[in-house]
Amino acid sequence: MAENSALDLGEDPTLLLVDDDEPFLRRLAKAMEKRGFSVETAGSVAGGRAIATARPPAYAVIDLRLEDGNGLDVVEVLRAKRPDARVVVLTGYGAIATAVAAVKIGATDYLSKPADANDITNALLATGDDLPPPPENPMSADRVKWEHIQRVYELCDRNVSETARRLNMHRRTLQRILAKRSPR
Repeated sequence: MAENSALDLGEDPTLLLVDDDEPFLRRLAKAMEKRGFSVETAGSVAGGRAIATARPPAYAVIDLRLEDGNGLDVVEVLRAKRPDARVVVLTGYGAIATAVAAVKIGATDYLSKPADANDITNALLATGDDLPPPPENPMSADRVKWEHIQRVYELCDRNVSETARRLNMHRRTLQRILAKRSPR
């Protein structure tokens, strides 16, 4: 517990978490509360925008892709209401273009999922040009590739042919990848 009390959250420890992955949202909220944050959660862009408008928090962790839209819409509302808020954008698949868009719109940092509470806390509390330390157990390149393929497969409603077309790969190659277990 000593490390949690050592966190300097400032005078306003309010934190908004916006993610449509309900189990992840609950776990993260509990972990951040243990670190001293006063947490509010939302499972959608609409819910996040409502909280950001009514009670703009000092900190926010916002998923980029939500069922009802883009998390950057919440970042925009929060930036308008509270320019000093520290915002971390999370995404299931990191891409340079979305990272640039998130930072341009006002995100303090950008993390790829799966990010744990320590990674998120470090990103939220990093000051100036300090970079947070690298993750303790980063995903392997094979795992990142596998996660991306799984995500596109889900977005294509588990349609192998459509997924293969979008990933620009042969359908049989994709089927072999999907049949294997996830890499470590």
